Amino acid sequence: MKLVYDVNQTPPLKKNLVYAFQQLLAIMAATLLVPILADGTGTYLNQPAALMGAGFGTLFYIFMTKKKSPVFLGSSFAFISPLAGAVAFGYMGIFLGALFAGLVYVVIALIIRKTGSAWVNKLLPPVVIGPTVALIGLSLCGSAVNNINNTAAGSYSLIHILIGIIAFLITVFASTKGSKGIKLIPFIIGILGAYAIALVLTFIGKAADIASLQIVKLAAFEGVGLLHLPSVTFVGMFKEGFSKFNSFGDVLSIFMLFAPVAFVVLAEHIADHKNLSSIINRDLITDPGLDHTLLGDGVGSIIGSFFGGCPNTTYGESVGCVAITGNASVSTIVIAAIYCIILSFFDPFVAFVNSIPSCITGGVCIALYGFIAVSGLKMLQPVDLNDNRNLFVVAAILVCGIGGLTLNLGPVTISSIATALILGIIVNVVFNRREASEKAE
Repeated sequence: MKLVYDVNQTPPLKKNLVYAFQQLLAIMAATLLVPILADGTGTYLNQPAALMGAGFGTLFYIFMTKKKSPVFLGSSFAFISPLAGAVAFGYMGIFLGALFAGLVYVVIALIIRKTGSAWVNKLLPPVVIGPTVALIGLSLCGSAVNNINNTAAGSYSLIHILIGIIAFLITVFASTKGSKGIKLIPFIIGILGAYAIALVLTFIGKAADIASLQIVKLAAFEGVGLLHLPSVTFVGMFKEGFSKFNSFGDVLSIFMLFAPVAFVVLAEHIADHKNLSSIINRDLITDPGLDHTLLGDGVGSIIGSFFGGCPNTTYGESVGCVAITGNASVSTIVIAAIYCIILSFFDPFVAFVNSIPSCITGGVCIALYGFIAVSGLKMLQPVDLNDNRNLFVVAAILVCGIGGLTLNLGPVTISSIATALILGIIVNVVFNRREASEKAE
């Protein structure tokens, strides 16, 4: 696609500060949700620390990828179940889990450094990677719709749906009809515009005692101070040590919780970077190389957990933000990471993010997740879908992925996306071989 700012270009500072804030808003809700889902009590995992961990992890990733990959690393949803299990072993258990997961990436990266990454392109041609990237976007559709419907609150709400659609329409208007500057910050316009409308309805609802109109979560601001020192993982880890471990078997249990998940997430890592490559018109698998992206992601997860407990991963929301705005500047990602570190000490900002109605997040995510899906479909353009061999590969991936086919292998669950990708690779390798004459043609 045509980029407004390329990877190595730097927007003017004042504008870049705004662009970085938009990246921050795009990844914020998901990053702050993971610690809540994994540790509802907030004893070992908390939102400000997760924010700090995401910032430091992203900075390392940018360094490791030689400032060539413009994507943000945030708290990984894939590790929610392992984190929930590791909480029983305290801070050290949480960090060891992230360490094991990160080391899986490191080992694979070192193998790729020796063998090269050419096999990745052969194993994942457009006919495989295209529908897989589309599937990543489509698999998130349910999350966006649930947020718009206010499903988490347990009640269907037309008011929430209306506000969610308004957030989406404002974002679309800003991206398509706005000035050149506005087109670069459609998500800020969409979120803040819908938030202002929701805030007015909330005040009306409180004045008239109408609960359905009280959309903004004003309770998030109760008891909030100005500055707060996050409960970072390494401090608790050094205080507790291994006091919650009874034997080496506990360490092995943590390894079995985290390491297999890292292998599963590897497939999504490759798909994310293939997708980002198509957006920025550079092949990240070869430059800086899959070994560098894996090291950045793996060690970035370890660093993220050292501060915030949660292992990190590249965020589709960040990729979608790059795709829609055309701003692929790595400097924007760096500033967003610095924002995360600074704002983790600033309670009012975390409270503000928590006060944003889920329907607004869902409305904006229609655009974000949609662009991820469309990016995958674009990869299919050079693929001949009149050839049944290609059709069967695409069909296997989309049907199994959208249908939610998962594999439960003892304590390990292979996600529907990974299952679909594996099946697609098998179908492509076994049934989609080309004879020499066909290749020449």
